[in-house]
Amino acid sequence: MISQVCIIQDAPVFFDKEKSMVKLEALVAQHASSECKLIVFPESFIPGYPRGFSFGATIGSRSSEGRDLYATYYHSSLNLQGEDRQRLERISREHQVYLIIGATEQAPLTGSLYCSMIYISPTHGLLGVHRKIKPTGTERLIWAEADGTSLVSYDTTIGRMGGLICWENYMPLARMSMYQQGVEIYVAPTADARDEWIATLQHIALEGRCFVLGCNQYMTKSMYPKKYQPLLREEPEEMCRGGSVIISPLGQIMAGPLYHQAGVVRAHIDLDDIIKSKLDFDVNGHYGRPDIFQLEVKGQPAISKEDESD
Repeated sequence: MISQVCIIQDAPVFFDKEKSMVKLEALVAQHASSECKLIVFPESFIPGYPRGFSFGATIGSRSSEGRDLYATYYHSSLNLQGEDRQRLERISREHQVYLIIGATEQAPLTGSLYCSMIYISPTHGLLGVHRKIKPTGTERLIWAEADGTSLVSYDTTIGRMGGLICWENYMPLARMSMYQQGVEIYVAPTADARDEWIATLQHIALEGRCFVLGCNQYMTKSMYPKKYQPLLREEPEEMCRGGSVIISPLGQIMAGPLYHQAGVVRAHIDLDDIIKSKLDFDVNGHYGRPDIFQLEVKGQPAISKEDESD
């Protein structure tokens, strides 16, 4: 099966959920019309990755201004219990395209937030959500940790989808939890724009014998609202240069990496290339040693068929 996939490298309307939703829908309408079957958005595209913010926290103290900023971030984030979910499902359905959206998500029934990757089908709506199991560094201040139930994957009409967010991809057992699901389209939204990140994604493609879609944002300081500019005095103008890329199961770069601009990275992927790549290496098959190694992932759901989802 051959499908065109599309990565959006762009920025939201920072900390404005409504305007970011409008922008997301316009981008989907533009690129779904060019026959893309899957469109991917970066880490925390809604309402924005708060690079450069401290939220007024140091070890042993938090400021009232930081608490106010957290409340703003919370209320700007997605709530998948109601209208936000319905809106995203409508966008996917009307444009007949799968969506994988990086977002900060309000935790059900609490005041916490998750860094999430939301999977939406044009025929079955919300397939499910992967929530970051380990936020990196000071991200732990604003994002809660998820558990094994969040290590989700989905069997869809264009292939088996799964993936991890940003530096979760440096967790070998987390990667293996995805490979054990037979993931074919491995999605890795990120805020990491280093050259070394591309090598990481190439390694994942080679290791998992899967297509890897690395989706980053493009963000400059001037894109932040003026009221937040004083928080960013130490930041460069180009705060995230991008680097979105699509990589084959043999580790070859098919499209990208795209740097220093907003834009789109797209490629046609052929699932037969995964079979061909397994002639000499199959992490779950002839290159596995189940007589020596076993990985138990507590709470991880079995790969879900599209018609079994919510």
